[in-house]
Amino acid sequence: MNENRGAIIAAALILAGFGIVGFFLPALVTTIGEVSTTAAIMVAILFVAAFFLVFWLRARSQRRKRD
Repeated sequence: MNENRGAIIAAALILAGFGIVGFFLPALVTTIGEVSTTAAIMVAILFVAAFFLVFWLRARSQRRKRD
């Protein structure tokens, strides 16, 4: 369990950060959408892509540490 503690804490912090941003995302996208619909769509796409990118990079980093 001790060897996984750092990974668990990192994943929890990442999920909490994305959860907080995700909570405010609809208001942010609505506000940006009043100016530019395209920009609002890009913000939403970037949020989803960033979620997967962060975990992909974390897994890649962990894999390199094991090798």
